[in-house]
Amino acid sequence: IVQIDAQPYLQWYLKKYGVDLRSKKGKGAKKEAGKEEEEVEKQSRHVIFKLKAREAKQKMDPAVEDQFQSGRLLASVASRPGQSGRCDG
Repeated sequence: IVQIDAQPYLQWYLKKYGVDLRSKKGKGAKKEAGKEEEEVEKQSRHVIFKLKAREAKQKMDPAVEDQFQSGRLLASVASRPGQSGRCDG
């Protein structure tokens, strides 16, 4: 088990699902995040509907969500039989 930085995964999740995992799910955080997204990037109708559909389907384990909020993820390194246990790239 290794500890890795969550930033690249946060960026990917925000782009894929339109959900910012850094903020807590309180009411104030949603309003602030919504304002930031409107100011930062303009999106077409197609992209907006696609993100809404993905956001409706997305589920995340609460333990993993807490790890994202802390900025560190725990990952397990596994290798196939006969291969070395290197973790590069």
